Amino acid sequence: MKKQVLISAVIASAIVLGGCATDDPNKRAKRGALLGAIGGAAIGQMAGKDTKSTMIGAAVGAIAGGAVGTYMDKQAAELEEQLAAERARDELQIQRLSDNALKIGIASDVSFDVDSATLKPNAQATFTRIAEVLKDYDSTIIHVVGHTDSTGSAEYNQNLSERRASSVVSTLTGNGVKPARLRQEGRGEAEPIASNDTKAGRTQNRRVDIVIKPVIEGQEQQAAEPPPYLGA
Repeated sequence: MKKQVLISAVIASAIVLGGCATDDPNKRAKRGALLGAIGGAAIGQMAGKDTKSTMIGAAVGAIAGGAVGTYMDKQAAELEEQLAAERARDELQIQRLSDNALKIGIASDVSFDVDSATLKPNAQATFTRIAEVLKDYDSTIIHVVGHTDSTGSAEYNQNLSERRASSVVSTLTGNGVKPARLRQEGRGEAEPIASNDTKAGRTQNRRVDIVIKPVIEGQEQQAAEPPPYLGA
């Protein structure tokens, strides 16, 4: 079975690469991308990994277990440097989670107008800087999770949180983050980090969380699993 997978991958690459026009200026890039994807899938199958792990392995490179801490530390340091102004204004927080993941919690009030899922210009600049760092650390899966306060109906809040997460994902992909690395979801009013009984608390609950999970060798599927509860 392993041989069949490997042979199939080689045949597929030969057929597709053979069909590339000789004068195609992007032939080398296309060839590298194709071989990388096919090679990742073949290796994943040969190692007995499930479909999800195979897909993740083909999309991004995995990190050796012993190097994960250093990899995520460097990424956190660069994010802190790039987002120092926002952190000083208390517009976002960067946290280390227990599973080597990073969380960037961003206040919705500085990102969106009330009842809107359109990013404000200043927020566009913030997410652009986030994207610049994420592009350089591509052995991660990025989860974008929208949240709201409890004002209004639960159905409305769920929809708004989903649309806001989608806007952030669009901005990240528009600035070069590969779509295959991104996951998005809305959790509505279900995961507050403060009391919804006060204006200040509701302000804190209206937010977008970006959870950055490392893709670790042998544990690839875990990176794609939704983050756990993100409330207080």
